[in-house]
Amino acid sequence: MEGSAKGLMLIGLLLVSFVRKIASLSVTVNDVECLYEYVLYEGDTVSGNFVVVDHDIFWGADHPGLDLIVTSPGGNTVHTSKGTSGDKFEFKAPRSGMYKFCFHNPYSTPETVSFNIHVGHIPNEHNIAKDEHLDPINVKIAELREALESVTLEQKYLKARDVRHRHTNESTRRRVVLYTVAEYLALAAASALQVVYIRKLFSKSVAYNRV
Repeated sequence: MEGSAKGLMLIGLLLVSFVRKIASLSVTVNDVECLYEYVLYEGDTVSGNFVVVDHDIFWGADHPGLDLIVTSPGGNTVHTSKGTSGDKFEFKAPRSGMYKFCFHNPYSTPETVSFNIHVGHIPNEHNIAKDEHLDPINVKIAELREALESVTLEQKYLKARDVRHRHTNESTRRRVVLYTVAEYLALAAASALQVVYIRKLFSKSVAYNRV
């Protein structure tokens, strides 16, 4: 019983030590904005997503999107997304070190980006306890953790896209209302000018007949 309790405690500690939280943040991109994430092990899976949330440009159209360029510690490009309002990415880290995620905004309008990233690590014989019983348990725990994190990432991505769609719908609704009000005002002004013009014509006609 004591050995079994120690085994469960060890498994619990291993599970806690393997857990890597998903980094979630919001950043405003004016021109170029770079974020950094450190990868501990070569071959780790780096996954994530981003969604551009448009600012409220009342008379403008939706933003055509941003570019994302991911570079490795050696300066090599490992992922690129061009002109998109939202995208998902996943790649194997070619080496350990600091990875750079740069958003490029080619337009003058600042944009807010919802960004989520996760570095997944599944242990192998080089970095787990040397125990024939714990080795497969470690691997299964890591695989389960990664599956759960993948689901969480997808949920965050869908939630951010839903926020963007609601924002776009609300902005479109306000634009339609304003266009409609402006159209009615223009119609009323045109009608008033027509009335004034017709009255002037009649007044001139009456004055001419009197002469």
